[in-house]
Amino acid sequence: MSDMLVALYDLPEQESGLKKLEQSSIVIRRAIAPEKQLVLDWVKSHFSQPWVDECDVSFARQPVSCYIALEHGKMIGFACYEATCRNFFGPTGVNQDARGKGVGTALLLACMHAMKADGYAYAIIGSAGPVDFYARTLGAVKIENSTPGIYKGMLRAD
Repeated sequence: MSDMLVALYDLPEQESGLKKLEQSSIVIRRAIAPEKQLVLDWVKSHFSQPWVDECDVSFARQPVSCYIALEHGKMIGFACYEATCRNFFGPTGVNQDARGKGVGTALLLACMHAMKADGYAYAIIGSAGPVDFYARTLGAVKIENSTPGIYKGMLRAD
């Protein structure tokens, strides 16, 4: 999968989406250090060990570079940035039952706005999966010759 580039100086607003989710008892917020193990356990139970490892790194940053989605106090999604490389977005995932509610979009925008606040003009979505979603939501464009990118030669379990 190719990496994608996002112009952070032209991001969609996020407040209306957050308010709409809050009306459905869904909250998007930055994770805090005492939640680390709970978040990592949730990521492991819904996704993969490499994503757990990347998410773990996001808790070493100050502030934590992981956002979580909660519905009635239960975790339903997460998104990280600056986990594998500086200025990279990902990994991110939403519980299958919560998809289609705008949770993924809200998590994505929370991270992008945080990266902009950190002083970046552009962000990279590493090994972007849903290319059409990122293009539609953020105007992201594929970065040519970026496959396998930073993951070239990565050690993998057999």
